[in-house]
Amino acid sequence: MRRTLFLTIIASAILFVSCGKKESALSGAGATFPAPFYNIVFKEYAKTEQGSEITYGAIGSGGGIRSLKDKTVDFGATDVFLSEKELQEMGADIIHIPTALGGVVLSYNLKDIKNLKLTSELISDIYLGKIKNWNDEKIKVLNPDLSLPDKQITPVYRSDGSGTTAVFSEYMTKVNAEWKEKIGEGKSLKFPEGIAAKGNPGVAGIVVETDGAIGYIGSEYALALNMQSALLQNSAGNFVAADGKSISASANIDIPADTRVVITNSSNPDAYPIATFTWIIAYKEQNYNNRTIEQAQSLANLLSYIISDAGQELAGKTHYAPLPPLAVEKTKALIQSMTYGGQPLK
Repeated sequence: MRRTLFLTIIASAILFVSCGKKESALSGAGATFPAPFYNIVFKEYAKTEQGSEITYGAIGSGGGIRSLKDKTVDFGATDVFLSEKELQEMGADIIHIPTALGGVVLSYNLKDIKNLKLTSELISDIYLGKIKNWNDEKIKVLNPDLSLPDKQITPVYRSDGSGTTAVFSEYMTKVNAEWKEKIGEGKSLKFPEGIAAKGNPGVAGIVVETDGAIGYIGSEYALALNMQSALLQNSAGNFVAADGKSISASANIDIPADTRVVITNSSNPDAYPIATFTWIIAYKEQNYNNRTIEQAQSLANLLSYIISDAGQELAGKTHYAPLPPLAVEKTKALIQSMTYGGQPLK
């Protein structure tokens, strides 16, 4: 019941209301991956002196990018940064504000099976339909201490345009030649085997309810729902679980000024291999589409709160990894670059 309630709440559009201050109300849409964090941080921001009404629709990264491009929301949210082509299509300068880090995990439903080890080759073979049973010899060889059942594997994947899919498939394309050739990378992909579900909550829900299922989801969902997730082999050959420490280890790299960086398959021997920043995206120049200066200032205040110590503490409490200091420093500069009518916001 608790799992079902959690998934139902997160799968729906999220609404947060503070008392009054309608002139500075904000709306956003996008990634389901950070939705549990945004659920809490938006609510806490609304309680602050500068807080305002915020609505957020967890519709997937692709939907968030389209909504911002169509100027139907004040901000979008995505787990994969915009490409140069996508940036040009937005019509004006876009800033990427990293809000937290998370991992993409392979969660599975096998009773009494813990600490299952998987490599990129095994993951590829499962999603390509080459491995169909949990007691396949390839899985058994890697997990000699586990009593793997004679049970059919049901792979689960995203049906919607998804930053989670983009991060997962970028990693798989980087490390597995057969995946690169037959599935590739992107927000929306054609999978030859398995069941499709909408959003991270949809995939998590099917895995929870289907004996023998496996699916890729945000690590925070697996941790919040106490779902079993595989130990994945990283670039150093170590099998690592996704947690705050191993995800943060992936971000121990140089971060560019625009924060658009890939952190999968980190060379850090302690790093979880499928990690990512998640971003809020917004127009740098806020005077457009009849927006008010109050809305512009409210957005800048919200972004500053998210990357503050208070906001990042909430990231940790909701099973995300807080931003490293270098990312916070560069993100502050991006927020300070926001303008309204060419003038800097306060």
